[in-house]
Amino acid sequence: MEGEKKTCCGARRSEGADRSASREAEFHLAAKEVPNASAAERDELRAGLVPIAGGIFEMGSRRSRFEADLDSPRRKVKLSPYRMAPTSVTNRQYQRFVDATGYRTVAEREGWSFVFHLLLDEPSDWPESPPNLPWWRRVDGACWCAPEGPGSSIAGREDHPVVHVAWHDAVAYCKWSGLILPSEAQWERAARGGHVRQRFPWGNEMMPGGHHAMNTFQGEFPRTNTAEDGWLGTAPADAFAPNAFGLYNMTGNVWEWVADCFGALPEAKRIPLVDPIRIAGNIKAANPRIQRGGSYLCHESYCDRYHVHSRNANDPDSSTGHCGFRVASAE
Repeated sequence: MEGEKKTCCGARRSEGADRSASREAEFHLAAKEVPNASAAERDELRAGLVPIAGGIFEMGSRRSRFEADLDSPRRKVKLSPYRMAPTSVTNRQYQRFVDATGYRTVAEREGWSFVFHLLLDEPSDWPESPPNLPWWRRVDGACWCAPEGPGSSIAGREDHPVVHVAWHDAVAYCKWSGLILPSEAQWERAARGGHVRQRFPWGNEMMPGGHHAMNTFQGEFPRTNTAEDGWLGTAPADAFAPNAFGLYNMTGNVWEWVADCFGALPEAKRIPLVDPIRIAGNIKAANPRIQRGGSYLCHESYCDRYHVHSRNANDPDSSTGHCGFRVASAE
């Protein structure tokens, strides 16, 4: 039904565990206490980012596909110059961070995360699902370095996006690297690649020239994925062609955390808003955070949130097998 809230992407840790302010404070403190990388390492990490010119762009959609997503109407936003990573953070990059700091993600601390059922050898071994989302399975031992749980690894997937990372885990990486999570506005301007009022990073056709341009779900969701785009789960972070800014997979593949708390888009005004960002007064509180870009599970029949304006809300301690992040910095 048009406007109805449908989600393949909203599996929340709160639906599989008790949540409390003390838990959120613990995760926040763990991220805050991560040591800094050396100045040379930070310079190296920043050097790989792509410059994005400042300026005015139109953010959001003319009309929301899902009203609860609050991604309309369009509004003018003015951004200062900044820099954006060409890809989401990869397993190799996150491994470097963990090796340097000994950081343990929320999934590792809690002992489990959500895995999509078609990626499990025996889904029946993991019968527990969040309400109304039977395709997500709570898998003990699933985490960033064991994406499908016990016996799985990231071997051969070093250049794929890291997944099973909560918002707190992304913040911890940023603390170490000296980088930041982009604001939602920064993310969307970068994703659009200079296109105006287009749905995808390359234009308005989902399959330009009849070819797949991103990693999404083909077949009958959630039962059968034909993987016509070449991937059943994640694809390499630099798969498919980049947009005009040189950024890869700004739609599809994995959802990407941004800095903002979830809420309506910045107020629409004739005068552009400047560098908007929505941050909670108490950063330790479990305010839902925003994810952008869609994932390998988005499908036109159910949850088609694979557009440059699409957004999702999830709790900052939640982790799933299709959620990662991308980093940025001030110019």
